[in-house]
Amino acid sequence: MTLKSPARSRIPLSQPSISEEDIEAVLSVLRTPTLSLGPKVTAFENAVAAYSGAKHAVAVNSGTSGLHICLAAAEVGEGHEVITSPFSFVASANCAIFQNATPVFVDIDPDTLNIDPSQVEVKVTDRTKAIVPVDVFGQPANIEAIAEAHNLTIVQDACEAIGAERNGKRVGGAGIAKAAVFAFYPNKQMTTGEGGIVVTDDEPFANILRSLANQGRDDAGTWMNHVRLGYNYRLDEMSAALGLSQISRLDDILARRSQVAAWYGERLQGVDGVDVPYVAPETTRMSWFVYVIRVAPNIDRVALIPRLQADGVPVRPYFVPIHLQPYYRERFGYKEGDFPVTEAVAKTTLAIPFFTDMTESQVDYVCDRIVAHIDRRL
Repeated sequence: MTLKSPARSRIPLSQPSISEEDIEAVLSVLRTPTLSLGPKVTAFENAVAAYSGAKHAVAVNSGTSGLHICLAAAEVGEGHEVITSPFSFVASANCAIFQNATPVFVDIDPDTLNIDPSQVEVKVTDRTKAIVPVDVFGQPANIEAIAEAHNLTIVQDACEAIGAERNGKRVGGAGIAKAAVFAFYPNKQMTTGEGGIVVTDDEPFANILRSLANQGRDDAGTWMNHVRLGYNYRLDEMSAALGLSQISRLDDILARRSQVAAWYGERLQGVDGVDVPYVAPETTRMSWFVYVIRVAPNIDRVALIPRLQADGVPVRPYFVPIHLQPYYRERFGYKEGDFPVTEAVAKTTLAIPFFTDMTESQVDYVCDRIVAHIDRRL
């Protein structure tokens, strides 16, 4: 039997979970004269550091900004190479180019979709300055294996993985990476609107990050004393207040998202032509960012997408490989076949509606429509 859309309208692909307390937190800042460089940013930094188990946190205006200043603080520059994954949002590679360095891609593990540590070795050269592993879709990458084999700066792109744990250790607090970067765009687990944060145990490194994000001012933040080339990557007080409110209920948010993921798993596990996300045994806590299924090669994904959308179920391929983006093809000469695992995975992925406040009836409807169209062997 075909189910009717519970909302009688299009189910969103994603949406932030905003409470009345979140709204009041932002309004409380607007009732003060301090909208930037104020106490909310400091309180938010302290809260994220404590939550992740790191000693220091530096708030910034996006995850991209956080990745950039981490490489700048690590003195990545012209002639250097930065190893990273081609299966990610483009920012994890762009941050190397911002520093006039060259991103060097390593193919992914076909199950976790994270960078394959066994393939890193062959890409390390005397020009390699840093490694940026990505915690894809909220599953922590195996940075331990990378760190054990290479004495290189590791900047963990954890923009999709706040609260995730690997072998019982929370991302950002394991002390393996030089720094980890979280992001808070509205489709993330928690949001500040736009925004991000860097966590690290290295105090001198944190001081440099803070200076870089604040126009290169000295460690004291002296207003007109600029000691290095910096950027205006600061997070404002309103965004920090929203983040401070959100992180106070982050564990509840993650639990609710885990429930939505479980509903999907129960309904889609075993459906012919559909693979549900793989969670590695080492992932002792998945921080569900998106819910990405993979359809069998014999399923016409191009035809499937508009049919689902016509039924009020928005879906999206996730990700397009970075090396096949037009800019990377043109600048570096990448072509299809360069990273076969990434390309094979990318041809099958489909992000389906997923958000904190999603209801079980909405999940039922999405699954009903997926199964109906898959059964037609599109």
